[in-house]
Order: sequence, then structure tokens, then C-alpha cells
Amino acid sequence: MAVRSVWPASAVPLARGDVAVAGVPLTELADRFGTPTYVLDEDEVRHRCRTYLRAFPGADVYYAAKAFLCRALIHWVQEEGLGLDVCSAGELELAVTTGFPAERIVLHGNAKSPADLRTALRFGVGRIVIDSTSEIARLAAAVPAESRQKVLIRVVPGIAAGGHAKIRTGTDDQKFGLSIADGSAQHAITRVLSQPRLELVGLHCHLGSQITTVKPYLSAVRRLVGLLARIREQHGVTLPELDLGGGHGVAYRPGEPALDTVALGTRIRAELARGCAAAGLPVPRLAVEPGRAVVGPAGVVLYRVLAVKRTGAHTFVAVDGGMSDNPRPALYGVRYAPRLVGRASPAAPEPVTVVGRHCEAGDVLATDVQLPGDIRPGDLLAVPVAGAYHLSMASGYNLVGRPPVIAVADGRARVLVRRESLADIQGRDVGL
Repeated sequence: MAVRSVWPASAVPLARGDVAVAGVPLTELADRFGTPTYVLDEDEVRHRCRTYLRAFPGADVYYAAKAFLCRALIHWVQEEGLGLDVCSAGELELAVTTGFPAERIVLHGNAKSPADLRTALRFGVGRIVIDSTSEIARLAAAVPAESRQKVLIRVVPGIAAGGHAKIRTGTDDQKFGLSIADGSAQHAITRVLSQPRLELVGLHCHLGSQITTVKPYLSAVRRLVGLLARIREQHGVTLPELDLGGGHGVAYRPGEPALDTVALGTRIRAELARGCAAAGLPVPRLAVEPGRAVVGPAGVVLYRVLAVKRTGAHTFVAVDGGMSDNPRPALYGVRYAPRLVGRASPAAPEPVTVVGRHCEAGDVLATDVQLPGDIRPGDLLAVPVAGAYHLSMASGYNLVGRPPVIAVADGRARVLVRRESLADIQGRDVGL
């Protein structure tokens, strides 16, 4: 576990309270592209990709597309040598039509539709992760004659880990995977091995999200190596791959813990080697699937203050975005650290609650945060760690339109995803 800055490494303070990211002042970005706007530091993303490859030598590192996906990001992770983990035909088709090699893609999902499976087989994805027994026959029937599809089975190791109950997926009381404890995983393994059109190449697990310590991953390795040993004993099959998923936690506020990627890689590889040696197994090829840890800290979102309201002992600072562009505080109670930029205030900081513009009492972006006591309409707020699960989870609530994504690198800015306009929204409404 490590404590790290919550801003991109390229962020530097400027005169008059401004901040530059990758050499571009945030006030300049707000003036040029409007607000709300997501800012993504390209070099920070690439650096984090390389950190994973160094921490897991010889392993497959798949970027988890659900965190955030666009065509430019697909190019970045491909150029840095990562694979891709997708959860739908939409994510898969965007990747392949952008030029990402299908054989380096893994398809996930607890309820894959027939269209998801058909698209995966049509493009020739490298791996499909089987998440339920009902999926086995459905997938086998869809594989063309004389072909074989490589699959992993997602197992539930019975380990509770993650930053919130809604993002813990390694326990038996949620919708993902097949349990080791009740025998579901073993039953699925037997069924897959009986399907001539499916090639079982390994096991997969995903413990949850926002995990900040290594210990749960080591526990998962031990349980999965035990299952690999039982598979060899019962079926005479040695599976060559082990995918430990992602869920690697990042800090959203200064002082919060983050998972140490280097320590994670070192200790997982040591535990895997030790366990396999004790079981007399060859060490399987390892895979991990970081998403948030790659793009989350590379992003900053910019908001303009619209209103300041003092009600009793509370001060509410309302901005021009909210739960439509960041639902995570409402879903999980996540806390962020907004900062005033573009104005050097002499006022002492005071506790405020930053709220959104939407018609929900739960539209709160940051509670009890310190901002200058003279905060006023027109001020610009920047919120770091906004690269993951913001735009990918954004909604059309109140028809305000989703923000653009602006990449910054070497003092230049360019649009990756344009702002959603009212014309875009009205264009989908075709009935009278």
C-alpha cells in the first residue's frame, strides 16, 4: 500500500492560482472547451501502462475498457503493449474497428447476449470468460464447425475485498462467477472439458474494485492454485493460464492509500511460484486487468461554479455538472478533493459541500471539503482522479449532454470525444 499524489505527475502550479497539466493551463482549457470538461493526460496513461508491464514481466496486462474507452485510448494501450478486456459487443466492435487485434482481447460479462457472443466469434477474440453454466452450451453451439474457442472460467474464491459492498465481486453473494465453495466452478470445468468446440485454457477471478492491499490477491492465488491442482488430479489436465482480474485501488484524496503496483507484481509472482512448486504444477501464464489504475489518476474534470448557497451551518457550492457526468458519489459515497483554480484567493478555507445541477438531493460531488471562504459564481473548480468511471457511467439525466474529453500532451490539447449536444439528444427521439 502506498500514498501518492492524486494529481497527474505533470501537474504544476502557475501564477494566479492556475494549474497546468501536461503544459496546458486548466483555465485555458475551460475557456476554450467550456465546462464541464474531462481532461486526460496522455503521458500519464502511457506511463501507467509501462509501469504495469515492468511490474508483471512475462504476464499479459489487459486494460479494462469499462473504466473508459475511446479510439485514441485504444491506440495508446495498443502502442504500449497492453491487451484489452471488454464487456460488450459495443466495446469489442469499437476496439476492433479502431485496429486493435482481436486475438489480444478478452470478453467478459455475467450475462453475455447472443449478439455479444456472435460478435466475439466473428472477430475472433482471444479469450471468452465463461461466467455461468448456461453460457457453456450457448457458446459451444455458436462456435463454427471445425473451430475451437479458447475460454477461461471465472471462479469465485470466497474472498471479501473492495472499497464498497457494491463493488465486491469475490464473494458468493453476488452475480459474478462460479463458486469454488459450492462446487459450481468444478461442475462448469467438467462441462467445458466435454465440449469439443471449447478449449479451456485457464481460470479467471476478479475480487472487486478499489482494493488497496496485496493480501487479498495472495489469498486468491493460493485458492486458485489449489483448484488447478484438483483439476489436474481429477481430469489429467494442466491449465496454462491464470487471470487475476483487476480492482487495483487508487487514491481520490491526498493521504488516501493506493495499491502499490510494483509490490503487487512482485508478491503475486512469488506466491504463484511458491504455490505451484508445492503442488508440483508448472507456473501458469499470469494475466491482470487494470482499468481505473491506468486512467483514473490521469484525468481531471473541470466545473464552473453556478451558485453558492448558505443554509444554516452548511454552505453548498453548485456547479454546472453533477451526477450525470459522475454518478460515483451517489452510488458508492466516493469522496473527491476539488480545488479552486484560476484565482488566488486570500480567504481562509471553509468546509463546503459541492453539489451538482440535477434535480436530486443525492446529487453531491464532494462533501465537507475545504474551499476558500470567498468562493463565488464563475469560479473554476478542478477535480482530480476523474479518468475512470466518469464518462463511461455518465447518463442523459435532465438532458444536459455529456462532457467532452480533451487530451493534453506536450503543451497541446486536442478533442478525443466531443461534447454531446442537444441536437445529438433530439436526433435519437424519432417518435411522434
